[in-house]
Amino acid sequence: MERYDINTQKTDISAAVAMKVSAVSIAVNIVLSLIKLFAGLFAKSGAMISDAVHSASDVFSTLVVIIGVKLAGKQPDKEHPYGHERMECVASVILAVVLAATGFGIGMSGIEKIITPEEYDLAVPGALALAAAVVSVVVKELMFHYTKRAAKQINSGALMADAWHHRSDALSSVGSFAGILGARMGAPVLDPLASVIICVFIEKAAVEIFRDAVDKMIDKACDEEQVSQMREVILSTDGVLGIDELKTRLFGSKIYVEVEISMDAAKTLVEAHDTAEAVHDAIESAFPEVKHCMVHVNPDIK
Repeated sequence: MERYDINTQKTDISAAVAMKVSAVSIAVNIVLSLIKLFAGLFAKSGAMISDAVHSASDVFSTLVVIIGVKLAGKQPDKEHPYGHERMECVASVILAVVLAATGFGIGMSGIEKIITPEEYDLAVPGALALAAAVVSVVVKELMFHYTKRAAKQINSGALMADAWHHRSDALSSVGSFAGILGARMGAPVLDPLASVIICVFIEKAAVEIFRDAVDKMIDKACDEEQVSQMREVILSTDGVLGIDELKTRLFGSKIYVEVEISMDAAKTLVEAHDTAEAVHDAIESAFPEVKHCMVHVNPDIK
């Protein structure tokens, strides 16, 4: 019961952190998208308008994060005895698809304006668009670090995906700034070209988010460094003579560990159980993201 209460408390804390960050993210994105849309329309900048659409899409993305974190935080039940953590992976996949679609739309719009400029009024953007791009870069980069720090704190893949939405928005604003500046220097075609560059950054972020989510849905093992750290913790436990097998698998934002340890064959069942319990507790204590550690004891008959 005590372990269950601790896990429940950790889940509640993680959900609270995610909700707070998401609320800040939504507020910032709404204000920033309106500022960029106004600047894009007033200063006649297609790149800035594209940037505004990207920021607006982040509001939807954050709502997906909220839903994903809420569902992932549900306690195990009869039909889902291992919990619902993978719902956060589903949220990350949705975010990746939405981000990719947004980037594709922005890129296609820019390409059309470059290929058939006569069908569009490639006006020279005003100075207001430049100012909006600078504000966007600063604000979105700050939001990236704020959200990324929170995502690492609670080990949330969906929140990390949202952080990269902020970073891709900051990068797109850098592209907007370069395009707008170039257009004001006598090359209006650089404005839609900036939209194409923005598309590349967005698609790259989408692929990385999608790949990370899929890894966590197909039981990918932990990285070698983390596995080595687990080995050290296990081998430092009194009574453990060696490790016969150690397997790990990602389960959403959590980790499952299965280990076979070898012990002196002369040890009693009670002693073997106590050692196995000590390994179990040591792993779950040293690695908070480990949801459960299964320990099997083999007799050392050498």
